[in-house]
Amino acid sequence: MVDDPGFVRVSGSLRIPVSELTWRFSRSGGPGGQHANTADTRVEVRFHVGQSPSLGPRQRQRLLERLGAEVRVVASDERSQAQNRDLAVRRLAERLAEGLRVEKPRRATRPSKGSVERRLDAKRRQSTRKADRRRPPLD
Repeated sequence: MVDDPGFVRVSGSLRIPVSELTWRFSRSGGPGGQHANTADTRVEVRFHVGQSPSLGPRQRQRLLERLGAEVRVVASDERSQAQNRDLAVRRLAERLAEGLRVEKPRRATRPSKGSVERRLDAKRRQSTRKADRRRPPLD
């Protein structure tokens, strides 16, 4: 997602400068011995949607509605800070792209004749199955 150094490519029409991202580094949890106790490999990236000049008004509105005023991503999967930085930027780009995606409205369609017949046949079978469980009438 970082094709051009200095920018994060979110979609074909949106590139965010790395300068708009806020970075924070801390120690990862879990095992790792002496390396884990000294290296700040956990990466947290924040992107402020409301303050970004890179977004258009519709993009900003859509992201504010779907993701909120700030998008935060954490990566601590790898032992290297550089790899976690790349992973965090990739996750941020994916989350922003998902937030910007416009879903096509569903067109209502009629159920097919076969599906209606299968549904009614299943209802009939279920009905007879339950009827067979009942006590026989006293004649």
